[in-house]
Amino acid sequence: MTLPTTTLGSNGPTVGVQGLGCMGMSEFYGPTDTGESLATLDAALDLGVTLFDTADAYGAGRNEELVGGFVRANRERVVLATKFALERRADDPAYRGVRNDPAYIRSAVEASLRRLGVDVIDVYYMHRRDPQVPLAESVGAMAELVRAGKVRHLGLSEVTGDELREAYAVHPIAALQSEWSIFSRDVERTAVPAAAELGVAFVPYSPLGRGFLTGAFTAAEQLTEGDYRRHHPQFSGPNADANAQLVAPIMKIAAGRGASAAQVALAWVHQRAEVHGLTVVPIPGTRKRSRLAENTAAVGLTLTAEELAELEPIAGRVTGTRYADMTFTSAGRE
Repeated sequence: MTLPTTTLGSNGPTVGVQGLGCMGMSEFYGPTDTGESLATLDAALDLGVTLFDTADAYGAGRNEELVGGFVRANRERVVLATKFALERRADDPAYRGVRNDPAYIRSAVEASLRRLGVDVIDVYYMHRRDPQVPLAESVGAMAELVRAGKVRHLGLSEVTGDELREAYAVHPIAALQSEWSIFSRDVERTAVPAAAELGVAFVPYSPLGRGFLTGAFTAAEQLTEGDYRRHHPQFSGPNADANAQLVAPIMKIAAGRGASAAQVALAWVHQRAEVHGLTVVPIPGTRKRSRLAENTAAVGLTLTAEELAELEPIAGRVTGTRYADMTFTSAGRE
């Protein structure tokens, strides 16, 4: 199977209808296997995955270095997306800051280009928004990178509908990347309608609920030490117990269709395109070729109206927030 293609934004790049999130290949999800990760990148390209997503914050730059070699070897076939804005410090591994000021953006893109070993980034996202910096200043600085030939297209992450419109007025935005899944549908309030109105593609991250929707784990305690999901409120204590029960309809539909829970969850996300009238390109993350094949096969699964109705109420019943610190999302600005 080779994935069909679509376009990111009105004038953006052509990509496979499902991309690959590369974050876990370097950090956050426990021990990694570099050899298997690189093999997964190659296998993804063979399956028609062409949008590969990384960020300067993943592994404090190591993920860009890992992905960079693969990108350089396949430059004409790959659409490379990376991000800036989450600042990390070598002397404090737990530190997370948000920087959107123009001087930082200019510095960040040079560092990313150096680590990736490329001359131009296909899609450059603002990873998070700092409300203290005028959006026009940040997007204006990003637009300068396009004019300088260092970036081809612009993207935003975790912004509201109004913020997306404000940014688009400064420079066309190809894609909006925010969390969207059966468990997380906050973006449908303002961000999705604005993206549909402007012709901006939506790139859902964590479409599998960080693995929770697949049944891979039912509580944070089952995860290895160092796995950052152990700190997510939805996966801890009573929240985990309650939320694990919500996965049952996904499992039921999967069993009835001879599919996996991951495929049902991804099929649901893909069908948001028709529901909301916009381009949707989810980027499930995986480090294994076996999971990659499973995930891409979801493109061939179409859920019935009855199955969609069964999944409809789940998000409203989820307990606990997506992150322990929700100031890193658009939730408080809606």
